[in-house]
This record gives sequence, structure tokens and C-alpha cells, in this order.
Amino acid sequence: MCLQPPGPLTAADVSLLSLAGHIPCGLICHPDKEHVLYPLGCTVVIQDVDRKKQLFLHGHTNNVSCVALSRNGVYVASGEVTCISFKADIILWDFQKKELLARLTLHKGKVEGLAFSPNSLYLVSLGGQDDSSVVVWHVGRREAVCGSPASARSAGSATVVACSSCRDEIFVTAGNGTIRVWELDLANRKIQPNECQTGHLRRVITCVMMADNDNYFYVGTSSGDVLKVNTNNKLMTDHGPQKEKFSSGITALLLLNTGDLIVGTGRGIVALCKGSNYKVMKKIQVHGAVTSLTWRDQGHQFFVGTNKCQIYRVDYTAFKEELIANCHNAVVDDVVFALGTSDLFATCSKNEIRVWHTPEHRELLQIVTPSATCHAIEIMPDGKSIISAWNDGKIRAFLPESGRPMYEINCAHNLGVTAIAATSDCKRIISGGVEGQVRVWEIGEKTHRLGEVLKEHKSAVSCIKIKKNDQECVTTSLDGTCVIWDIVRCVRKQIIRAHTSFKCVCYHPEEYQIITSGTDRKIGYWEVLDGSAVREVEGSASGSINGMDITSAGACFVTGGDDRLVKLWDYHEGAVTHVGVGHSGNITRLKICPGNKYIVSVSADGAILLWKYPALR
Repeated sequence: MCLQPPGPLTAADVSLLSLAGHIPCGLICHPDKEHVLYPLGCTVVIQDVDRKKQLFLHGHTNNVSCVALSRNGVYVASGEVTCISFKADIILWDFQKKELLARLTLHKGKVEGLAFSPNSLYLVSLGGQDDSSVVVWHVGRREAVCGSPASARSAGSATVVACSSCRDEIFVTAGNGTIRVWELDLANRKIQPNECQTGHLRRVITCVMMADNDNYFYVGTSSGDVLKVNTNNKLMTDHGPQKEKFSSGITALLLLNTGDLIVGTGRGIVALCKGSNYKVMKKIQVHGAVTSLTWRDQGHQFFVGTNKCQIYRVDYTAFKEELIANCHNAVVDDVVFALGTSDLFATCSKNEIRVWHTPEHRELLQIVTPSATCHAIEIMPDGKSIISAWNDGKIRAFLPESGRPMYEINCAHNLGVTAIAATSDCKRIISGGVEGQVRVWEIGEKTHRLGEVLKEHKSAVSCIKIKKNDQECVTTSLDGTCVIWDIVRCVRKQIIRAHTSFKCVCYHPEEYQIITSGTDRKIGYWEVLDGSAVREVEGSASGSINGMDITSAGACFVTGGDDRLVKLWDYHEGAVTHVGVGHSGNITRLKICPGNKYIVSVSADGAILLWKYPALR
């Protein structure tokens, strides 16, 4: 039986699903106006607009690099990025059945772009820089019709492909100093390129938008201007590029029936421009560079995707934006629930900490610390502060309501802080560092000082758990040691050594045993009293186990790691009872909420997945 994800985690958990915001045109609205599609790691996510349900298209073994939807909404195509010289698959999907129809394999290294012809007869694919080819596929027969080098030898790489709006045999490729209009000769199984003449202008093309009547198309450039090209004579129109250029380049385009344009830029500007001279009539500012613009209902509403993993819904008439999805855009390193409640949890990633409200799937707070990376977090048992471990060697504490800094412990660990925990009386913090030291900090109302330094580990401390009575803790390290400490006398009680890099540890609630895991894929049961091994079970068929948590009763525990599976275990039997499939990146941490209502797992692709805790017999 699989764990069932109840729905998006916050305003899009677009990290209960972290939209892969760096992918151009990665956000697409389905013609039914009720669903959006976007890539996340090695999956394609289909999510309803109200964010109540999402489905995953699993099939790629590597990260998805591009996605396309046929005009009639019947087919979805996705391409992937692999290593140089390795084959990169294109997968053709049935949208309605959510089934894999075919794998199309010719490109190497990366599939740069995909586009369906207007009547869904053909799929055009563009290879990456190491492949540099364009291929036309017959959708019905699931086979290649023909292919060709995407650009002339004298030009740079083509990075964008767009199909005609009316004719199945016409498509456009563009990129660094190249714009080509192609015609398919089906009888001879050839495609013929026609170079577009831009005169003295030399531009790097970043996006292409075809007009509905097919007579011309627009291209956006990294220089921040728009070029209008005649499809028939392949010449640039008379008025040429606008004088006022958009800063940081044009990254996405939408065309209205009136001929006006909506322009997205690398600086986060979304502007409505007059089609005749590109004069800006209205504009809004979003967070991050715009990577996707897609109509939900032309003339009424459209969506904006950014490289900060945010999705905005924009009312066209008022030209007013609403943030509907928001999440991390980098590896999520830790997750923790507030003591005694399943309604509140916090996550950390790169230079930020976010606090989430579970019932409403909504972000409550975002704390940003520029130029530093947060490795671990803890919500203090009294709920009055969030403490955090950072790679710049500092321990930082923040107010949980406002995110305002409370205090900093400078030089807490010289090479960076990697793990952190707090005693139940909130008077001490235990921290671990890159150098392997474990440090005990005395925390007062307005003071904080170093109590003791515990030296045993020779490498980074990966996890710290404290006993309920605040007199003992256990720490794990990447050097293959797990140490049980007396934190009253500040001495070592027991040390466990194994041929692994320990990643996680948990006390059984009765505190007579601990369980550990790490890179050897084994789950070890150990006696606290003498550190002796009790049992060892195979935790994963492939890859490290990076996260572990146990229920308050101790009957079950949960693990996750590089196999991207969330596994629920019976503690006494040492057997898996449930498996959750959904992550497309390596799971870094996971937690069972108080009351066993949810399991929250986080991963390297920025995703946060919220799982219903299954009803056990």
C-alpha cells in the first residue's frame, strides 16, 4: 500500500512541489483551464489550478529539461538532461490517462526544447549544445521523420523552438546569432532551413512567440529588445527593435489577439507592451526572473512562473498579480515541527528559513539571511524562538512570529555549524560542526555562552538528539562514529563505530535503544547502556539513508534517502509496512508530526511533500 499525498503543501508547494523555475516555458496551462503542468526533478507534475490535487508523471531517470503540451491538450512531451554523449530521452504522455505512450531517443546530452505542431501531427525536438540537432517526430507513428543540424556552423547554438500556429510543416528555431524558419518536406523526409535576415543586428534569442495568423513571429533577446520577423520573406519588420530596452533581457513572451505583447524579463518585470512600438502600457514586479508566461484565459487571466519557484496569477484587465505558489528553489536541508502541534513546521534551504501552516498549506513566514546557507533548524520547546545552524559558523535565533533576529552566536564553529538541538528546559543548545566538535551552549534571557567542548568525532557532525531528561544526548558523524554523551558531566558514555558515514539517529521513546543509518544503507539498532548492536536490517536497495524519525509511541519509524522513497517501518519487526513514491530528488530529511497525522519529507530538488500518516491495524 502506498502512502497517499493529500495535496499541495502551501501556496503551491510548488514544492509540494518546487516548480523547476529555471526551465524556460516550464509552466504550462492546459486548454481545460483547470490544470497546470510543470517539471520537478525527474517528474512532470499535473496540478489543478485550485492546488487541491496533483499527479506525477514518472518515467525519466534524469532531470526533466523541457516540457510541451499539444494545442488540443491530448499529449504531453518531456525531455531530459543527461551526461555528455549519453542518450537523452523524450517521453510522450497521454494527458487524460496519465500514461507513458512512447520513448523517443535520438538526442545526446540534453533535450533543449520541444514543440507540437498545431494539429498535433508532429513533435519537434531540439538538442542541447553537445547535440545541436533538430528532429521532427511523427506523433501517431511514434517515430522520427527526419533531422538536421539546428544552426549553421558560423552561428551559435539554437536554444529555442516554436511551431507554426496554422501549418504543421512550419517551425522556427533560434538562439545565439541564429533565427531559422524550417519547412518539412514529408515526401522526401527532409527539413529545409531558411535563414532570417536581421541586417547588422546580432542578438542572442531567448524566446519565440508565433502570431496566430502565422504571418510573423516575435523573438525576445538577452539584450532586452523585441524583434518582429516576417515568416514569409524571413525579414525583420521595418520598425525594428525598440529604443527602450528591458533590463536583464527578455525571458518570456505572450501575444494577444490585438497584437499587443506581454513581456517577462530577467529582472522580474511583467509588462504589457503596445505591439506597434513596444511602448510599456502597464507593468508589475514579481520576485525572481520570469521564466514562463502562459494564458489561462486570453484577455482575462494568465500565469507567471519565476526562477524563485513562484507562480503568480495575473488578472489581465486590472494587471494585478496574486502569488498562488511559493517554495524553496534549492536543496531543503532540514524540517522540524513545533512541539506538540501538527499545524506548524519549519524548513531551511540555502539562505532562508520558512515557516508553514499545515492545515491551510500556506507559508506563514520567510526569514532570509543573504550570503549564508542554513544546514539545520530547531523550534525551541517553549515556542519562543527558532534556532538555526549556518555554514558561516554562526548560530542564529529568530522570533517565530516576525522572523526578527533575537541573537547570534558568532564563531560557534570555525568551519560551519552542521547540526543543532535544544534541551527541553530551553536553557542549553547542543551544536555540531564541520570539524567534528560538539559544543554545549548555556542560554540565558539575554546571554549565551559556551559551556563545554566535546571532542570525539573527526568529521562533520550530522545529527544530534537529546534525551527527555536533558542529561544525555547522542551525536552522529560522517566519520562513522556515533557517540552517547553525558551532557551534565560533559563526558563520553559510549561510542559506536561502523563502516559507514552516519547521517541520522533517533532515540526510541523509552530511550533504552537508538536506531541509526547512513551511507551503508543499513538501519542499526543499538543498546544505549553499552552501545552493543542489537539488530541490523537492510534499509535501502540503493543509496544513502539521509533522514529518519520515530513515532512518540515507538511502534513505527520512517526513513528516506537517495532512493527517493518514503518508507514506514514496524519498529519491532524491522519490516517496511508502507512506501511513498513521489519525490524526484534525493530525500534529505523527514519528520512525523505530533499526533501522527502527517509525515513531511523534503528533498534535494526543493520539494516538500506532505503525506497522510496511514491508519495502522
